[in-house]
This record gives sequence, C-alpha cells and structure tokens, in this order.
Amino acid sequence: MTNTDDFGFGTQIRKSPYFDATVRWGAKAFSVYNHMYIPRDFGDPEQNFWNLVNDAILCDVAVERQVEITGPDAGRFVQLLTPRNLSKLAVGQCKYILITNADGGVLNDPILLRLGEDHYWISLADSDVLLWAQGVAVHSGLDVTIGEPDVSPLQLQGPKSGEIMQALFGESIMDLRYYWLREVNLDGIPLIVSRTGWSSELGYELYLRDGAQGDVLWEKIMKAGVPFGLEPGHTSSIRRIEGGMLSYHADMDIMTNPYELGLDRLVDLEMDADFIGKDALRKICQKGVARKQIGLVINGPALKGSNTTFWKVKKGDGIVGKVTSAIYSPRLNQNIALAMVSEDVSEVGTVFDIEMPSGILQARVVEKPFFDPKKMIAVAV
Repeated sequence: MTNTDDFGFGTQIRKSPYFDATVRWGAKAFSVYNHMYIPRDFGDPEQNFWNLVNDAILCDVAVERQVEITGPDAGRFVQLLTPRNLSKLAVGQCKYILITNADGGVLNDPILLRLGEDHYWISLADSDVLLWAQGVAVHSGLDVTIGEPDVSPLQLQGPKSGEIMQALFGESIMDLRYYWLREVNLDGIPLIVSRTGWSSELGYELYLRDGAQGDVLWEKIMKAGVPFGLEPGHTSSIRRIEGGMLSYHADMDIMTNPYELGLDRLVDLEMDADFIGKDALRKICQKGVARKQIGLVINGPALKGSNTTFWKVKKGDGIVGKVTSAIYSPRLNQNIALAMVSEDVSEVGTVFDIEMPSGILQARVVEKPFFDPKKMIAVAV
C-alpha cells in the first residue's frame, strides 16, 4: 500500500478530506492547485477518458476552494467582482463568471453559486481570489463578510452519473437542472449538490460541508456506483480540451482579457452596475483585440501526454503566438490544441508550424469546441 507521505510536497500544501481515499483507490501522482494536492494519475489517462465518456468517474476537486461572501451587500459586492450581469441570478442558481482586474485582465474563471438571498460561494480556479476579494472589500464601503468555509467538492461526471445520483439521493434529484444547486443530506452528511463540472459531460458536483466526513462520503459514492461502472479518476485533459474548456494559468492569465478568449457573452458593458475593469474593457471592446484564442488540429503522430511548455506558433519566419493546451484525442484520432495567436492570422483554415521539443509539426485552425459544439451532452438529462 502506498504511504501517503511519499508524495511529499510538504506541510504547506494542504490535503483534501478525500486524500487518503484517493490513495487507497489507486492515485499514483498528484500536482498542486490552489496550494492543495490534486490527484492527477490513476494509471492510464486514456482509460480515464473512456471511463468518463462511457460510464462515470469520481474526482477529488477539493482544490476548488470556496470564497464565501455573506452580508446585506453581498449581491452588490459579487457584481463588483465580475463583468457578467448577475441581475437575474436566482437563489439556487449557478453561473460561470470571470473575475477581472482594473485593466480588464482575467484573475479567475470560477463558478458562482447563490445559496441564499445574501449568501454566495465563488468556486475557484487556480488563483488566490480570497485575498483579492478581501482586499477589494476593505475600501468598498459595502457590508460584507468574506472567508473560506469548510467546503470540499467532489465531481461525479459521465453519462451514468445521473443514475448514481439517483441511487444515492432518490428520484427527486433527477429534476435538478443544469447549473442549479440544491442543499441535501446524505445519511447525516451535509452537502450542496450542483449540476456542474469540468468535463463537458453530464455531471454533478457534491460540495461537502464537513471535512471530517470526507472518507465516508467517498466510500458511499463509490459503493453506490459499482453497478454503473463508476471508477475513481481525475479531471480529463483530453475531454476538457475536446470541449474547449479553459484552464487558468494555461489558456489565460492576468494578462488575458475576455475578448481575446471569445467570452464577450460574459461581459455586459451596458448594465447600470459598476464592476472592476469596466472602463478598461469598454476601451478594449471599442479598439478590438490584437490576439485571439483558436482551436488547432496538429498533424503528425499522436502526442504523448499534454504539453508542459508553451509551444511557439510560427507563420513563415515569424512567431505569431503560442500553443497553450495540446493533447491527443483517441475518440477524434487527432492531436487537438488551444492556442493564442495574432488576430490577423486567426481565421479557420490558416496553417501554421508548431515548434515543439520533438521538432516542427504543421497545424491548421479549426472551429472549437472540437466535440459536441453545442454542449448538448452536459445539458441533457
């Protein structure tokens, strides 16, 4: 049996309530995300992908730390953080948002959950938004309390995830709509359940509200999933790139703005409410962008794993951008990638040379997402 001390990043890297369970169920390697261990290897990443798209996988994503915002001005404060119009966000609803700085740069692309009239969670990608939010609050003049609650999400994802949820919670859970949440209790374990996830598949996130019960919750879900082929797993780079889903620090960072990402729909410059970066984003919208995120199909043999550096994108003798995420998709039988390139060479059909550690391969701009472009799989019940 693997010694849980063998992974050894040190005490400054936190372990999730599911850490011991994931090691017990075969986690072989971890990386660090939001200052926490996250399982990244249960054996074969291609088999993990097929487990996800054919049946279901359970992933420890407790690294998606929650920033909790409460108080009489919570709604106004959350709107201050994001350019997405939240005026119609109902209690019990979730939204994908961007958090921007004064220059319009993206600080995080989390899921926002509204648990109550004056109660919100921001479920984070990999950056310290807790510190940002607390700093913004200092001189905001708004009556809010901001902290990190004892909340640790799991992702149950894949076409069989609904059947497993039904086995756990009964028939009533099946009317939970896409991007909505519900407070539930599983044999005394307090949870928030949402129809969300980082997979582009049908899926649910289970937000544990008592870290002491992490091991028990993991085992209950795995036991319920046995008849449906549930396997322990990790977030699939293959599937998320197929779905055009972004990874913070890879596909965007503080120097990237929403318009470069094609996420104009998440920016409302016409709403009355103010938000951080509004003036900057208005100027960017009026001027246009100099670069744009694109999808690529890369010719050549199947890539071994994903890129660990940004590969140069070349047109003729010039460097016009970089590949941010690349992987081989066994379902599409293609090497697929997300890249950021100069806007004037971003048209579908444009051909580039990709400078990789192993040599130079040719690539072509294609529409993205690469699979299920209308996101029908995740939305369908």
